[in-house]
Amino acid sequence: MSTYLIAEDDVLHRGFLREVMALGEIDCEQVIEAENGEDAIRLAHEHELKGVILDLQMPKKTGVQAAKAIWAENPAMPIIFWSNYADEAYVRGVARIVPSGATYGYLLKTASKDRLRRAIQCVFVEGQNIIDREVRGLQKRGQKGSDELTEVEYEILLDIAIGLTDQAIAARRNMSMRSVQGRLQQLYAKLGLASLPLMPDGRAVFNSRSRAVAMALSSRIINSKTIEIAESEYQQDPERGLRSPGGYPR
Repeated sequence: MSTYLIAEDDVLHRGFLREVMALGEIDCEQVIEAENGEDAIRLAHEHELKGVILDLQMPKKTGVQAAKAIWAENPAMPIIFWSNYADEAYVRGVARIVPSGATYGYLLKTASKDRLRRAIQCVFVEGQNIIDREVRGLQKRGQKGSDELTEVEYEILLDIAIGLTDQAIAARRNMSMRSVQGRLQQLYAKLGLASLPLMPDGRAVFNSRSRAVAMALSSRIINSKTIEIAESEYQQDPERGLRSPGGYPR
């Protein structure tokens, strides 16, 4: 029996996805549904699935966290991420966990029914990666732009977002203090904070760390969910924390 999983917390969206899957030629005999990320992980473990559609923003576990767990058990599982968001935080979250050679898609919920149907066909049957144009643009910008954050800079940004000191960052990243401070200066420069304004008496107007987090939030490089996951990962394993992939979304 060809079984597929839809993980989406909105019942109307689940119904829409089920309807679109019925229109495709994917040999779909059964569709099972999950209302949150934890249920998605459990159902993926309990059933032999042909493919999974994951909402990125779900209760209990995000789509990125669910995909990470599913791929850990079955790296060949085709997964389509279906989201309202093309924020850099979500795009990075997905990119950091995709296994080598895995087939996946990233579609925005603004995609038409026909676009979604074709994406499902391509990912689940033809083994093609299908990435929404807006999301692809973010990926290319991150790969080519000299002003884009590297993965190390992005992780240090998350470190300061949860309030870690330079010493704590150095310890968990296995870096020297000089390296951490150098990365922070590069981070500030890329966020446009190389020269912050001063008050008349020469004192700084802004705290560089707080300002960097504020700028990253306003430009959607990170978001509240990213910070929540980063905090959770740090609390669970301060020694390892963000060095494990999967903090975002993203």
